[in-house]
Amino acid sequence: MQNNKLLIGIITGIVAGSCIGGFFPEAGVSIQFIGDLFIRFLMMIVMPLIIAAMISGICRFGDVRKLGPLGAKTITFYLATTALSVLTGILLVLFIQPGQPDTPSGESSVLQGTVLEKTEYRVENGIVILENLPPETSLTSSHSLTLLDRNISARVASREGNRLAVGSWEKNGTPLEQVSGSGKGIAFQKLTPERFLEEKRTITDILREVITGLIPRNIFQSMAENDILPVITFSLFLGAVLSTLGEQGRPVIEFFNGLNEAIMKIIHLVMYAAPVGIGALIAGRLGEAGGFTGFLPELLRLGKYAFTVIAGLLIHSMIILPLILKLFGKTGLKKFAANTSPALLTAFSTASSSATLPMTVECAEKKNDVSPRTAGFVLPLGATINMDGTALYEAVAVIFIAQINGITLGVPELSIIFLTATLAAIGAAGIPEAGLVTMVLVLKAVNLPIEGISLILAIDWFLDRCRTTVNVWGDSVGAKVIDRFVRLANHQSR
Repeated sequence: MQNNKLLIGIITGIVAGSCIGGFFPEAGVSIQFIGDLFIRFLMMIVMPLIIAAMISGICRFGDVRKLGPLGAKTITFYLATTALSVLTGILLVLFIQPGQPDTPSGESSVLQGTVLEKTEYRVENGIVILENLPPETSLTSSHSLTLLDRNISARVASREGNRLAVGSWEKNGTPLEQVSGSGKGIAFQKLTPERFLEEKRTITDILREVITGLIPRNIFQSMAENDILPVITFSLFLGAVLSTLGEQGRPVIEFFNGLNEAIMKIIHLVMYAAPVGIGALIAGRLGEAGGFTGFLPELLRLGKYAFTVIAGLLIHSMIILPLILKLFGKTGLKKFAANTSPALLTAFSTASSSATLPMTVECAEKKNDVSPRTAGFVLPLGATINMDGTALYEAVAVIFIAQINGITLGVPELSIIFLTATLAAIGAAGIPEAGLVTMVLVLKAVNLPIEGISLILAIDWFLDRCRTTVNVWGDSVGAKVIDRFVRLANHQSR
């Protein structure tokens, strides 16, 4: 009964927050601080939860050598489901083709910016001279210019009447020498924020960062910065060593066991405030988007793209993961999903798998009968490296950007997208909109224009919540499946 009350409360909070933020944007923004307080409280207990849960979970295994098979199963499961999600996204976006033109003029249904198909241009010494540029056309250095008949782009440096000074030219991401000549048809597109343009990591870079990030320079600094991977490494080592100390390590182990129980109690108490906090988060975010009048037009404008992402997330979360849960976890979907729903709704409202971790652990241990030692190891690791929804979204978004720019991707490029999206998802932090940053890696891997990210920024905050929910759902399914294998192994060893 208590679980049902919490679920009803969270749903009520989401509905109320949507109405406040949608119909009264200013009111939604004004109460957003309540949601921020809720996230702060959750983030406050994430690090203590990871340390206590992982150490107590490892020590419950007794012999640390038993942790090896558990770690191997966990990483194998997460990599496999992430790869499946990327494959689903690629197949779906190739089938739906949300970025392909669908109007008689050839212009995409997704507005690329200001398109002037009849405007004639002449390029001389880095200056683009336009014959009939509408005077009301607003251009700044945050825009790019594309010569439609040659698919050549450059960034606008300045404008003086019908003369545009531009930077270096490029075609499909490849720099070009000086461009000259004349033609017809231009388009202007607002560029993505600078923080994305400056992010140019390669596959080697991100692998190096993940491996190097496993070892903290200062464990307390990592805790302060909510850097989960090094904290997990520290907890693994400390738990493994404590399990070998015998009676000498018993008091320390008991301390972490008690700390784990206390934190779980705190989580239980925090959930009483969840409906209010979640409602305020939704109200604030919708309010920032201008309410329904500001958000819904953008959603409709990017309708085919949003539909493709959401359809892929639904296929992965409602077909692929439930099949894995049934076949390998021997668990029915209906009850498991109902028990996990508070964590899923929290993930949707916070857009952060890290902030949702306390609730995810609570649902797994208290409602879905996952052993604390398995949950304490699998779920913190999953909140860091298991990003099914993010990986699928990145694959769809990158191919969509290629389609919107008229770029055809072959099997080699699609294979690179498959590999880099899987790896980039591992490198994505469990924070809101982290997938936008790692998407740059995938775009650069296949030489696609990074400024294409600007096409999807308007509704990314909404899709971010959808993919975070799938991330948390994948973590929960993984914990249940792996826990069953652990119990079978323990039973067979007796």
